[in-house]
Amino acid sequence: VTHQVKMESLQDAFSFDELREFDRRVRSEGLDPVYVVEVKIDGLSVSLEYEYGRFVRGSTRGDGVVGEDVTANLATIADIPKQLENAPEYLEVRGEVYMPHAAFEKLVEEQELSDKQPFKNPRNAAAGSMRQLDPKVTAERRLDMVAFNIQKAEGRTFSTHTETLDYLESQHFRVIPRTLCKRGEEIEARIAAIGDGREAFPYDIDGAVVKLNSLADREK
Repeated sequence: VTHQVKMESLQDAFSFDELREFDRRVRSEGLDPVYVVEVKIDGLSVSLEYEYGRFVRGSTRGDGVVGEDVTANLATIADIPKQLENAPEYLEVRGEVYMPHAAFEKLVEEQELSDKQPFKNPRNAAAGSMRQLDPKVTAERRLDMVAFNIQKAEGRTFSTHTETLDYLESQHFRVIPRTLCKRGEEIEARIAAIGDGREAFPYDIDGAVVKLNSLADREK
């Protein structure tokens, strides 16, 4: 599948100093930014395509330009709505497919009892499950998905990232947990809280994501 919108990767930052430099660059453009801080789930990034509200295709990120068609397997995930109401002519949603801890532990136990090599972690288990040739096997793995971005919405406009997430929630998607922050210390406190509370999440995380909330500001 060739993605209509390239599925870009995130710019990494490994310290609060790098985060502060990012904020400095944003403000140097004359912006007074509002940021969205989200949990970064350690799973498999996918694209979901809808035409007139009907789920028609799902694919993996691949190299960002071309991914694998996994429509049949994604259709087995209960968290993915198959029909939307009052939807745009075309909608592309990006999300993260993952295996919850409880499902992973059950799968590993079953593999060990069957003398099979168990998956090393939930991310590998999710990726392996998504690439099964038989969707029935994927369905048995009890995968979940959380939406975190609208890639494209023909005939509908949004001004902020949180507005897009609110729309996705109204269409019965499970949406990524997020917090609005304005000041650098608020962002750092939220990231620290995510790290401190990572054991409480029902899925693995591998960091936090900081985004400009204003979609127009992202183009500057």
